[in-house]
Amino acid sequence: MSSVLPTSLQNLITEFGRLPGIGQKSAERLSFYLMKQSTGERNALAHAVSELTKSIVTCTTCHNIAESDPCTICANNSRDEKTICVVEEPWDVIAIESTHEYKGLYHVLHGALSPIDNINPENLKINELVLRAKKDKEKPEEVIIATNPSLEGEATAMYIVKLLRPLNINTTRIARGLPVGSDLEYADEITIGQALLGRREM
Repeated sequence: MSSVLPTSLQNLITEFGRLPGIGQKSAERLSFYLMKQSTGERNALAHAVSELTKSIVTCTTCHNIAESDPCTICANNSRDEKTICVVEEPWDVIAIESTHEYKGLYHVLHGALSPIDNINPENLKINELVLRAKKDKEKPEEVIIATNPSLEGEATAMYIVKLLRPLNINTTRIARGLPVGSDLEYADEITIGQALLGRREM
């Protein structure tokens, strides 16, 4: 990095560069953008970052991030308590909730199995899911596995199915296939294959 930049600006660029998906150029643009903003706007951002961990807790039921325990979803009596959707990360909950199609509860694993990255079952909230599924009072009728369609996500899904099978719980996997607005000719064979397997009656 150029030594002509003030140290404080260089430090900010370095910190932005640590964020996922932010390269050197993006880090520089963000830093220069903030430098041009008013002191009040910069202070507002700094305050939001500093308060981030102060007001956030982890729900002891579903392990999603929240401002209260239990979280607002687990505490909502109108949700279907007999259905649990298993996702990898908290932002997956946001994605599913944005569809307004799902009315059940969640379980956040906080990652996916990846032996190459030393992420094993004990590093995730898998055991907590099994314990949750074993409770007679809270035992779900269906567990929807909504891990990502990656090698890690598939391995995690298969591992969870293996653990839940003896509990006689209906375990399903979200359908995968062609996104809306895409052309069949540009889709890869795996995506087309999954779309065929996930077909439904019209």
